[in-house]
Amino acid sequence: MASPESRARSLRKHHKERLSERTIRQALFLSAILSIVVLIAIFVTIAYQAIEFFKQVSIVEFLTGTRWTPLFQPQHFGVLPLVAGTLWVSAIALSTAVPIGLGAAVFLSQYAPSRVRRVVKPILEILAGIPTVVYGYFALTFVTPLLMRFFPTVTVFNALSAGLVMGIMIVPMVSSLSEDAMIAVPDLLREGAYALGAKRHEVATRVVVPTALSGIVASIILSMSRAVGETMIVSIAMGSTPRLTLNPLEGMQAMTAYITQISLGEIPFGTLEYSTIFAVGITLFAIVFLVNLVAYWFTRRYSELYSGL
Repeated sequence: MASPESRARSLRKHHKERLSERTIRQALFLSAILSIVVLIAIFVTIAYQAIEFFKQVSIVEFLTGTRWTPLFQPQHFGVLPLVAGTLWVSAIALSTAVPIGLGAAVFLSQYAPSRVRRVVKPILEILAGIPTVVYGYFALTFVTPLLMRFFPTVTVFNALSAGLVMGIMIVPMVSSLSEDAMIAVPDLLREGAYALGAKRHEVATRVVVPTALSGIVASIILSMSRAVGETMIVSIAMGSTPRLTLNPLEGMQAMTAYITQISLGEIPFGTLEYSTIFAVGITLFAIVFLVNLVAYWFTRRYSELYSGL
């Protein structure tokens, strides 16, 4: 039998372990609560200022109007040109990043030897660490002159150049998250496909990619959220002319670029013109929230559990 001293030491050790677990659990709970509180505080701050704007401007005009000229007379407050510019440049970015990112993810997870993966993956992730202002000037001084050789009608500030460079910027997000989803596919599925006579490219495209589809789609949608919220690239390379057009060779203005323009301090605080940044901000907040909500729904709806394999 254990001595009274050893039982006392065991009880003290057990008490300390329980106290440590309780402290860690409370700290994690407070971290989660803090994140929620910060999110609510951001939303309330923006929404309060946006309400002041909508007291003077009809929300119907704001959401359906096709002209955005709050700084000029006559004033028009239709946000559609800013929304269209944001979504258009994001679509160009995704059409660039998704093929490259998925191709890189398939190569790194299915084909590349471990030695090559250790070299290539950090190089890809370096792209995510480059300041966005550098990407913006790269688009303006290199990509745009290059596009002018092929498209004579392209303007100095255009959505195509900004979208292409933004796509390069979010390639690491697509490739890294997609690769993680593909690597998480159980080896039993790969081995079963090989046992049935499938070749490597068939295993990659017909087994691994469909199985990891929820993670891949989540990476794409999260990358879209990143593109929608990008500021410096669209501010430098896309222009500051709110124009409702489908021509990517022309200059447009994104919502984040407009917020940056007004926030420079040229517009007096408290005026109707100044409050437009909060109306645009709440619209941007709603778009990003919906995009992330779709990502969450998709991953919950189509994710498959292989714990029993």
